[in-house]
Order: sequence, then C-alpha cells, then structure tokens
Amino acid sequence: MALISNGTTIFDNGSMASGFGGNLIFISKATASSSASIEFTSGIDSTYKEYVFYFVSLHHGDASQVGFQFNMSTDGGSNYNVTKTTTNFYAFNSEPAYGNENIAYGSSYDLAQSTSFQNLTSFPIGNANDDSFVGYLHLFNPSSTTYVKHFTARSHQSEGDSNFYTNDTFVAGYGNTTSAVNAIKFQMSSGNIDSGEILLFGVN
Repeated sequence: MALISNGTTIFDNGSMASGFGGNLIFISKATASSSASIEFTSGIDSTYKEYVFYFVSLHHGDASQVGFQFNMSTDGGSNYNVTKTTTNFYAFNSEPAYGNENIAYGSSYDLAQSTSFQNLTSFPIGNANDDSFVGYLHLFNPSSTTYVKHFTARSHQSEGDSNFYTNDTFVAGYGNTTSAVNAIKFQMSSGNIDSGEILLFGVN
C-alpha cells in the first residue's frame, strides 16, 4: 500500500522516497543509552550504491561540550583507520543579538590524509538538557574496489553555552582507499552518547 501526497509517493511497500533520485530502504537502527560509541558492522555492502545515516536527537553525557565524529573500516570493524581528506564549512547565529553571525571555512575540522576520526560538527554540542545533535551522512559506493569512498554530511547542533548558538555544518571528503568499506563507527569526541538514535538506509 502506498502513501501518496499531492501526487508524490511518500511510502510504497516499506520504502520511503528519498528525494535524492531513489527510495530509502530501511536497514537498521541503533539506539544510544550511555553508549561509548555506535558501530554499524553489517548492512554496508554491495546491495546499494549509496547509504544514508540519519542522526536523531543525539545527546551526550559529558560534563563539557563535545563534538560528534565518525570513521570507516575496511575489515568489518576490527580497525577504524581509513585515511581521509575532507573539507568543512559552517554557518552560525545566536539567540541574543550579538551581531557576530557568520559563515566560514572550518580549517580546524578538516583532514588531509589522516586516519583520525572526522568531526561532523564545527562547534561543540551543548550539554544542557535540551541540547542535541541532528543530521545525516551519505556514503557513496562503499563496496567499490576501484574508487575512493566519497561522503557528504550536513548537521545541526544547539550549543547551549552563554551565547545559545545554532550551528549548521557541512562536511565532505573521501576515504582514500580502494578497499571496500564495510563498517562505520560513530562517537562523541569525549564521553558517551547519552541518548538518541542513528538510522541506516540504503538508496535503491
């Protein structure tokens, strides 16, 4: 049974229209509960040419303000150390009228041939009870043994310090490997993922 709105198919036989030229096929969901990290070690294979991870209301349990980051694996999650080159830019504004809203390149958050975890935030995620992180990560053709592994991400977090910032971050890059990527690990830069969900979809 399909759900159609104004002539546009939203759901059809368990699939959701992605708006990216295909349908989103749900694969799995991980729910954080004071989790040191969240790993997807299955479901990323040659079935689809594109995978999308959705981050839903991720809240951290650290006393300080921290970032959210990821890394890739080519050995099923034994090691998360894929060499990456990336780029980052962001826009921000604050609740008070400080007049310092801006859009800028995030040179502190990019990587150049590094195996480090890639930040998906440009500013810390606030640690107030109502602060959280949301966004998505697209991973393209991870099972290819010919091409590097491109990814794009967009995220938003509230930074509940004294300035009450809203931060919108864009990250893109590639894992510089021709080996198949078959696992992804997400974590906070410090402390646990206190709560929230990460959903994995394939795009057919």
